[in-house]
Amino acid sequence: MGTFSIWHWLIVLVIIALVFGTKKLRNVGEDLGGAVRGFKKGMAEASQEDQKPEAVTQRTSSEETIDVQAKEKTDA
Repeated sequence: MGTFSIWHWLIVLVIIALVFGTKKLRNVGEDLGGAVRGFKKGMAEASQEDQKPEAVTQRTSSEETIDVQAKEKTDA
């Protein structure tokens, strides 16, 4: 009544392969891998956005000036 041995896990894997088929299991694995890669890419992009300064603030005597770059609006 303890943990399963390696033989139990092998039998379970064979039954799963017979029920679902190897092609279906491969597709599930590819989808899971793609999701993990997408998540990692999104996390990397988010950390890069955190590092970018959005605006540089310069103070002059009594005024406050925000230096930003303007972009033209294009109609699509």
